[in-house]
Amino acid sequence: MTMDPNKSQDVWKDVGQHVQFTVLELNRTDQAQEKAVIEEFADRYQAILRSLRIRDAQGDLKASFGLSNAAWDYLFPGAAKPKELETYQTLQGPKYSMPASTGDLFFHVRASDEAVVYEAMSQFRRFLKDITTVVDETKGFRYFEGRAIIGFIDGTEAPQVEDAADYAIIGDEDPVFENGSYAFAQKWRHNMDFWHHLKTEEQEKAVGREKFTDLELADEDKYANAHNVASKAEIDGEEQKIVRMNVPFSDPASGNTGTYFIGYSRHWTVTKMMLTNMVEKSDFLLTFSEILSGQLFFIPSRPLLDQIADGQF
Repeated sequence: MTMDPNKSQDVWKDVGQHVQFTVLELNRTDQAQEKAVIEEFADRYQAILRSLRIRDAQGDLKASFGLSNAAWDYLFPGAAKPKELETYQTLQGPKYSMPASTGDLFFHVRASDEAVVYEAMSQFRRFLKDITTVVDETKGFRYFEGRAIIGFIDGTEAPQVEDAADYAIIGDEDPVFENGSYAFAQKWRHNMDFWHHLKTEEQEKAVGREKFTDLELADEDKYANAHNVASKAEIDGEEQKIVRMNVPFSDPASGNTGTYFIGYSRHWTVTKMMLTNMVEKSDFLLTFSEILSGQLFFIPSRPLLDQIADGQF
């Protein structure tokens, strides 16, 4: 086998215009029944996506579906498991923490039409509602010019699309789970009043880039805990990359505004290193943000979903 992005789910391109993240928890009342439902859903899920792509050819529907370590152990006890799949635990730094949250099943759905996102998630829920409860449901959107809600271009450090698959998709280092991916989902709520009261120059020092041009600042012009400094991960002097598809979310009247961070990676250890650096260096973004959730999920390849549907796990 060799890595083949065509066999992966949509983990390496297309942030989307309308986005929905949904986290579900298994009821854990009847393991045999819940396993049977998930096996059927592994097939239904792919059929729903195929159907909706025919129904709305311009919808540009993309989706990924994954399972947490706890869900994998519960549904497939004793079965093979992705090498780096673990239950994410709260990361604690000197000033801030990145808390862990519960969640068994993860969905990341995006399209150019909100109706397509709605229809996809509604159909998924029809098959899962009897065995799950909703942990979180967050609607995201593309902000102007693809910027983060804090006004800076997001994803500048992410790899080019043509290179992204190598960073997002598991290779032959884990043959059974090749073309899968590790997805880390984390919900941030920002104190936008705090942020807006900073001068542009202060915001630029905090992020490490010029706000309008997106050009990186010289190291001496950044804060020591600037975001693009604190989040950098290196192994043997080489900078590591993941595929980010972060989007803003907001209920503007109530002031509930933030960023849903989603990072897809070939190696969970790389994402974990970035997160650890951020808390240890007290990333400036943490000074005005509350992290509401965080969990790791494994996104199976499409052939692996077929194997799950066939009861091979």
